[in-house]
Amino acid sequence: MINAIAIDDEPLALKVIDSHCEKTDFINLQKTFTHPTEALRYLRKYPVDLLFVDIQMPSMNGINLVKAIQQNTMIIFTTAFSEYAVVSYELNAIDYLLKPINFKRFNQAVNKANEYYNYINKQNRTEDKHIFVRADYSLVKIPLPDILYIEGLADYLKIFIRDRKTVVTRITMNDMVDKLPLKDFVRVHRSFILPFNRIESVRSNFITLPEREIPIGKTYIKEFNSRYGQ
Repeated sequence: MINAIAIDDEPLALKVIDSHCEKTDFINLQKTFTHPTEALRYLRKYPVDLLFVDIQMPSMNGINLVKAIQQNTMIIFTTAFSEYAVVSYELNAIDYLLKPINFKRFNQAVNKANEYYNYINKQNRTEDKHIFVRADYSLVKIPLPDILYIEGLADYLKIFIRDRKTVVTRITMNDMVDKLPLKDFVRVHRSFILPFNRIESVRSNFITLPEREIPIGKTYIKEFNSRYGQ
């Protein structure tokens, strides 16, 4: 069960969120607040898993409220203004809901939160069959077997996925390596991570995948050879 609170200076907006939560069996909406400062005082005593936060509020906007929270909490922004989407992405929000919020769109957002909640709370991470990355102002779930290869581009990564649009996410190569199971993926170059099971051949420090050839970087040859030989 995901414990949540909602913060919005409009009581009617809080009623909508409360109504949607009642239809969702894995969300426990503990309280609602029309004053952000009251919500912050509550959170200091009673941490929760998820916040529904309006952005434009008179006493404190939702962006500053989220920055003031000293805990790792999932955030879903609820707002009538689309121009804050980029900021929500930078704050690692789970989703960004535009008012008026219908139940279908609400359900999509909380299902993302539920999947991420289950993902980060798993005891045995080696059994994970997917990863989550942030892209397009949202949290994107990517099944591990569908990853074709990963290419690094400056501060961004491109994740090439079977039968899906390529996902572009702002994350370092090292952080991506940490997300992936060591037995299934290998970094072969400062700009490339590959799944072992898609390697067709290796010749003259080049790896052939069904889609393209990938160079093996000099600093990665020894590790790749030792692991690929296994």
